[in-house]
Amino acid sequence: MSSQYQAALDTGSFQIQRCKACAQAIFYPRELCPHCGSDALAWEQPSGQGTVYSTTVIRRKTEAGGDYNVALVDLAEGPRMMSRVEGMAPADVKIGMAVKAEVIEHNGKGLVVFKAA
Repeated sequence: MSSQYQAALDTGSFQIQRCKACAQAIFYPRELCPHCGSDALAWEQPSGQGTVYSTTVIRRKTEAGGDYNVALVDLAEGPRMMSRVEGMAPADVKIGMAVKAEVIEHNGKGLVVFKAA
């Protein structure tokens, strides 16, 4: 499942799963629905809209890349995912902030990050 997810990211497409049995959106990729146990899962492109649930700043020396933030983001479809908010100072990312997903290339692989909406 994670290889399919990464393959989609590598082409610039952010995908999550939805259970055909109970209609719940699911992230991270799985073989079975964590809500009802069904194996009838389908891939879909989420809206990308989300809200910062939690955030922290990781402090690093400038020569190591500088500070960055790690955030838990609640997607509009329901699942929560860990990523980072880019395009602003890490300390300026706030709980409750509206964000929008974007797929970027990082070390040759697709990666989901968020920007302030």
